[in-house]
Amino acid sequence: MTKKIAFQGEPGAFSHAAAANVFPGEEFLGCVTFEETLNAVQSGKADFAVVPVENSLYGRITDIHHLLPESGLNIIGETYLRVEMTLLGVPGARLEDIKAVQSLSVALGQCRKFISANGLRTINAVDTAGSAREIAEKADPAVAAIASRFAGEIYGLNVLAENIEDADHNTTRFLVLSPTEQRAPNQGKVKTTFVFRVRNVPAALYKAMGGFATNGVNMTKLESYMVGGAFTATQFYADIEGHPDDIGVQHAFEELGFFTDYFRILGVYPAAD
Repeated sequence: MTKKIAFQGEPGAFSHAAAANVFPGEEFLGCVTFEETLNAVQSGKADFAVVPVENSLYGRITDIHHLLPESGLNIIGETYLRVEMTLLGVPGARLEDIKAVQSLSVALGQCRKFISANGLRTINAVDTAGSAREIAEKADPAVAAIASRFAGEIYGLNVLAENIEDADHNTTRFLVLSPTEQRAPNQGKVKTTFVFRVRNVPAALYKAMGGFATNGVNMTKLESYMVGGAFTATQFYADIEGHPDDIGVQHAFEELGFFTDYFRILGVYPAAD
């Protein structure tokens, strides 16, 4: 039976490409916002969601860190997508014909050297995939889009230049979300993601983190953000390498419990390469 996978953006977005990598051959549902993406799974309109959580150039995706813990959804997997920017033109267009290029401002910023070297005028747009769609609709051989090769295939555009981004390490990490908990078995490389709030006492965070160090648990991510508009109510979002059934992780969580007043595991899932 075909599954429906929600992602944020238009067809051809990088999130769509990531979702297609995880769920090849399934049905995909583009959503305008991250809230709409999560709600699609909460309401049953979609079976799963694939959402970006951090990028190697721009760091964390702030909206997801705020929305995910309150969503009630569970992380069941992760995937990494190398963000490769492609210059897309209408059929028959040549690189030397292009006078202007349209894309999301962030994407344009990631391709400054190429744009400058080719003397192109920039047009800011809402997103990369939407730019590809609009360029296909306008059919102007003098205007191109910067988007994914995937978007070019969807909208019938030709690749005029590829890998035009300034940084060759631009990679986004995505999480796979499910309405039900599906903990990975304790075998192979496993990650555990959780949120917690430390009690408002001196050195609480320092002591809470001590249990991971003394029990040999590697913490690969720790992010903090305020909740409820209170400067003293800080929530932490963390990733560790390991499974809750590991004795070291169990001891680390026990020590964490002494210094926190809120703790919740968001997912236990296989670590992606």
